Amino acid sequence: MDPQKIFEYKDESQAERLARKSKDSPFMILGIMGLIGVCGVGAYKYKNRGKMSTSVFLMQLRVAAQGTAVAALTLGLGYQLVDKYVLKSDKKEQ
Repeated sequence: MDPQKIFEYKDESQAERLARKSKDSPFMILGIMGLIGVCGVGAYKYKNRGKMSTSVFLMQLRVAAQGTAVAALTLGLGYQLVDKYVLKSDKKEQ
């Protein structure tokens, strides 16, 4: 084995790591983007929360953000299962 061909992850930068992870699991990136979107909308709506207490608002925001991330990962898992088991006969023909 050629030692030059062995890739060590500790040598990669943060941008390279993000690029590698997005190729390995694109739905994880979608979940992170959804999480950032929910947090952005929550920060915007924080001013207009009415008489709702801050702790209740933040709890609801946390549930929405977690739900978005879990939904994206569930969609990714469903896509992988369909691709692997339902569409596997189509890949063998090509």
